[in-house]
Amino acid sequence: MPGVTALVLDPARTRMLAVRRADDGAWTPVTGIIDPGEEPARAAVREVAEEAKVACHALRLLEVRTLPPVTYPNGDRAQYLDLCFRCEADGESMPVPADGENTEARWFPVGAPPPMNERFTRQLSLALEDHVETRFRR
Repeated sequence: MPGVTALVLDPARTRMLAVRRADDGAWTPVTGIIDPGEEPARAAVREVAEEAKVACHALRLLEVRTLPPVTYPNGDRAQYLDLCFRCEADGESMPVPADGENTEARWFPVGAPPPMNERFTRQLSLALEDHVETRFRR
């Protein structure tokens, strides 16, 4: 299934948006599934608005990778193609966990992000680089 990760930075690139997932308590950037027929960058912006009530715009595609298969508690199985976008917040929105998928939403200094897995830590590093090319996992 096609999915997006939205690595949202403030305009000064000093803070990143993160949400704490309700299902496992992990801190992550905003993630979500692309709706049928939806443009991927628009999906990233929509997910940020739905999950954290932060307005943003997508600046560039950072990374494309296939994620490992996932089995959900109800037995459903899925595998995602992740398109990670660097997004910039429009102004100084105060994030809130808006849709029940997360218990917290807040800004973190980019030099002191919340504990995140290797994938999200890598994507934050890519967002802070000045390179414009997309990275492809090999």
